[in-house]
Amino acid sequence: MRIFSPAFGNGEYIPVKYTCDGEDISPPLLFLEPPEETKSFALLVDDPDAPMGVFTHWIIYDIPGTFEGLPEDVPPATELEYGIKQGINSFGKVGYGGPCPPPGRPHRYFFILFALDVPTLGIPPGASKEEFLSAIEGHVLAQDEIVGLYGR
Repeated sequence: MRIFSPAFGNGEYIPVKYTCDGEDISPPLLFLEPPEETKSFALLVDDPDAPMGVFTHWIIYDIPGTFEGLPEDVPPATELEYGIKQGINSFGKVGYGGPCPPPGRPHRYFFILFALDVPTLGIPPGASKEEFLSAIEGHVLAQDEIVGLYGR
């Protein structure tokens, strides 16, 4: 399985459009060659370089296993079409929050895709990262990540 973005390559800079300095919208993502038995996908976007420790930029789950990715600009709602749910990021908001590092060296943003063996995680919309990680435990068939960079 692979995760890919047409907006930036692995190890490349995330375009300003997808950051707090631009439109602050989520980038398009493609899910390639998932395991046949995938029932759903979940995605976590983390910045391990944040001054206060790992900063979570996006938690999205219960993405149907038939999906081939996510479009650009996923709305910031706890519940979306097709039963998709979003959690609370480290900004204290629902949905995607783009890179917004302090001035200095570029930060790394890990877009981690999980293929799961269950159709839903059984956690409510607006879940915390802890609830999310606990819910995926034991259900991950495969995972992949791409890393985007951004600095100011």
